Amino acid sequence: MAANAAQAAVPANAPVVIEAYGDSTTLGITCADGHCAPQSRNAVTFLQDDLQARHGERVQVTNYGVGGTMASQLRDGTGNRRAGPNAGLPWRDRLATSPARIVLINYGINEVMHNQTPEQFYAAETELVKSARALGKEPVLQTSNPMPDDRLNARLAAMVAMTRRVAAEQKVPLVDQFAYIGSLPDWKSLMSDGAHPKPDLYRLKAQQDCRVVEPMVQRLLAGAR
Repeated sequence: MAANAAQAAVPANAPVVIEAYGDSTTLGITCADGHCAPQSRNAVTFLQDDLQARHGERVQVTNYGVGGTMASQLRDGTGNRRAGPNAGLPWRDRLATSPARIVLINYGINEVMHNQTPEQFYAAETELVKSARALGKEPVLQTSNPMPDDRLNARLAAMVAMTRRVAAEQKVPLVDQFAYIGSLPDWKSLMSDGAHPKPDLYRLKAQQDCRVVEPMVQRLLAGAR
């Protein structure tokens, strides 16, 4: 009921706003010569370019990625408080005032680095998805890109399994970047360090995102006419 009411309140011809939430791989960090920094050539920017090439500026994608953060911090509002409006609020309160129609959620790597359990990650992602839906948003889950270190990547695979589980249980779209990138020949050469892609891999990630998100955008735009 709440979701239907929220969608009904969207005015005709309103833009389709997409918000991307995640860690430094959403923010778009790339490393070179021992220095890591956000780059304009990142997956969120590439996704907006792809969507606007098809649908014009009625589609807007905003990047709320924050380096070093976990899904539980987004849920609780304890990540970087400067990352966008209401960033210090718990997820449900923050999203209640958001214009987003679609929210992308990409976590897993920092859960490994901070020794969270897969079960903790599962609980956090489940709550993110349920809260988004209750507020009339359409959540899309993304698995993390793989990590070149085999030991860390094995632990990341357990987190990825939780994201896949949440997507299946909650029946929400999934962009399985972990599987896609891991299937690429010599994918490790497309990484700038142990966690962050080079721009060319961000471009490939955006193409996978677009395959899932673009039909959703098309449907929302058609419903707004």
